[in-house]
Amino acid sequence: MDKSKRLFLKSKRSFRRRLPPIQSGDRIDYRNMSLISRFISEQGKILSRRVNRLTLKQQRLITIAIKQARILSLLPFLNNEKQFERGESTTRTIGFRTKNKES
Repeated sequence: MDKSKRLFLKSKRSFRRRLPPIQSGDRIDYRNMSLISRFISEQGKILSRRVNRLTLKQQRLITIAIKQARILSLLPFLNNEKQFERGESTTRTIGFRTKNKES
């Protein structure tokens, strides 16, 4: 089979269409925490549109809802787990330094 005929053959790969992350009945609102939390990373950052697979209008509404929830302290601005880990490590080093100075 020459190249000119190969170009017109359809690919036999099956394509499964992904479901949209926001259904038609979901309300994008700052009070809908189960919906909003899907679009935030572990660090507390808003995920991009490509990662979320959202339309431009949906991404804008999600961003506004997340910012409103942060202002009303329904969501944290940052994930504080890493700060606690740093705090523990600094106390260990401070304690270690004081022990060396005493002896």
